[in-house]
Amino acid sequence: MDKFYLTAGLFAALLTGCGKHASRQAMPPLRVEVAEAAVDSVPNRMSFIGYLASNFDAVIQPRVNGYLSSKRYGNGMPVKRGQLLFTIDPDQLSTSMLAAEAQLESARAQAIEARNNYDRAVPLAKIDAISQSQLDQYTAQWKAAEASVRAAEQTLSSARMNVGYAELRSPIDGIIEHTAAHVGDYVGPGTQFSVLTTVSNIDTLTVDVAIPMSQYLRYAGDRTSIYDNEGLLSDIRLVLADGTQYPHAGLYDYTRKDVSSTTGTLVLVVMFPNPDETLKPGQFARVEANVGPVRPRVVVPQQGVSQAQDLSSVWVVTADSTAQYRRVTPGDTYGALWCIDEGLEPGERIVVSGQQKLRNGAKVIPEKR
Repeated sequence: MDKFYLTAGLFAALLTGCGKHASRQAMPPLRVEVAEAAVDSVPNRMSFIGYLASNFDAVIQPRVNGYLSSKRYGNGMPVKRGQLLFTIDPDQLSTSMLAAEAQLESARAQAIEARNNYDRAVPLAKIDAISQSQLDQYTAQWKAAEASVRAAEQTLSSARMNVGYAELRSPIDGIIEHTAAHVGDYVGPGTQFSVLTTVSNIDTLTVDVAIPMSQYLRYAGDRTSIYDNEGLLSDIRLVLADGTQYPHAGLYDYTRKDVSSTTGTLVLVVMFPNPDETLKPGQFARVEANVGPVRPRVVVPQQGVSQAQDLSSVWVVTADSTAQYRRVTPGDTYGALWCIDEGLEPGERIVVSGQQKLRNGAKVIPEKR
């Protein structure tokens, strides 16, 4: 009797399994949302990481030696062109100027005496009262005295300039750094304080954009010079650390002369205007720009592309409404679209909704989104 029930149970289980298999075969095709792979003119959008830098720095160097008598600015604060930054004790410089003035007066007096001697010697030479050699001597003394006057004038002019150099003023508008020198330190050429500080221009800030040479050669087109990259970058934008986009667009400035031997990149310098002084040198920056000319690309909605373990794939709906799994090579994203570099042809339909229910070879009912 037990054998009978066991046989009946197995028979019932087989019938149930066959019924389930039959029901799976009889399942209706899934309705899926599809979109066509299209061709669009897509820019080669690239992102670069860097730091903002001053457009140029003005180095503040004392031209004369002396003791620092005052400092007239706050470290790290904005300064204006012509603003007084430092003063050097002018007493020693003023003494040198007074000595140069006295030397000039003496030279002028000697020149007057030499000219008078020459004027008296000329008529005497005409009547042979003195020899020609004596006249030549008076002439030489007069010319030498005049040269001494010119030399003394130059010495006085230099001394006056040195007195003016006792005041150091900012040559540009910008942000000033701190100084290691303190009031009372001996500063100037040949001392440990030959450079006092720098003023950084912040009207315009720059960022280095490093493009791998492989990508540069792909996008550069028929450029005749690797140093002339005007127009290579377009729609240059700066993204700040908090993710917001800086309102002012950037401009290409120049290309640095060397290709990096360690990274194999070509460095282009782009600049951003800073009229409101909201940017600061050293600030982190992400630059986004179109590189090279716009070219046609195969694009699909991003929802249609699945990624797992560095593999990208799509579900393609064939002409007979069959779902086909296919690996693809994606490129850049472009808004809500994804560029597909390999694996998909224009006009092919891909599933953009319901991919998790699909299996390879399954029949589907495609519906355009």
